[in-house]
Amino acid sequence: MQINRLFEIIYILLENRTITAAELAERFEVSARTIYRDVEILAQGGMPIYMSKGKGGGISLLPDFILNKAVLTEEEKSEILSSLQAFNAVNLSKSETALSKLTSMLGAKHTDWIEVDFSSWGHFENDGAYFENIKTSIIEKKIITFMYASGKAEKLSREVLPLKLVFKGAAWYLYGYCTLRRDYRFFKLRRITELLVTDTGFDLKTPETIFTGQKLGTNPYIKAELLISKTMAFRVYDEISSYEIDEKGDFVCQLYLPDIATLCTYAASFGEYCTILSPEQAIAEMKCRLQNSLKNYF
Repeated sequence: MQINRLFEIIYILLENRTITAAELAERFEVSARTIYRDVEILAQGGMPIYMSKGKGGGISLLPDFILNKAVLTEEEKSEILSSLQAFNAVNLSKSETALSKLTSMLGAKHTDWIEVDFSSWGHFENDGAYFENIKTSIIEKKIITFMYASGKAEKLSREVLPLKLVFKGAAWYLYGYCTLRRDYRFFKLRRITELLVTDTGFDLKTPETIFTGQKLGTNPYIKAELLISKTMAFRVYDEISSYEIDEKGDFVCQLYLPDIATLCTYAASFGEYCTILSPEQAIAEMKCRLQNSLKNYF
């Protein structure tokens, strides 16, 4: 369509400054005469476009021209480009066409504000590929299959209708409808293997939000208090937002976790540098775990 060609010509001129009618004609598979008519239409529409003859000549826009964007405030332009830059950072195909076009149109600079590396400090070579494939399956609404390792050491084949990729608690999760469990589930990406995007489509509405804003401190979360040694200060700063420092420099931390088992597992991750102060049920459970662990050494 002509309107698309006119818009694309503006993009090209913003990026290349000068281009010949022959080059544009070859790109759009039209005649040079058609390109000249397009230039005339753009000029009549108020675009500062002109043609020059001779060596180095061609079709150009006036120097330093930026497409009129008076309908957007500077803050709005910045938000648009920042959002697109963030999306581009997690777009593992590395296609920057839309970002470069809008940057040229809006005349903005300093959009390179975010960088995302999906590889971990360990070696998990499939992270990036799995993220990209799951993203594609969500957008194209294709059912996926994979093997999934649960927290109970089970590894089961899953068929899932993928709905969203979710980042929470320093990890990526897939949210979707599991045909095995016949319910909506979260799947930690790191536990997914043998991922396959099928050709089978589905028609299931994607929720606008998954986390409903349930306040911590209400069911099913439990409130816990941990005493964590100052030796583990780096983890406290990274993982816990509510704490006080006692006279020894150790941390008295308050946090909410889904259940007693999760609390004990989390406390155990600090080794000898953590003591559960409350609730009593968690203290009893941790004592039982430690006693069972000792049996492994006698």
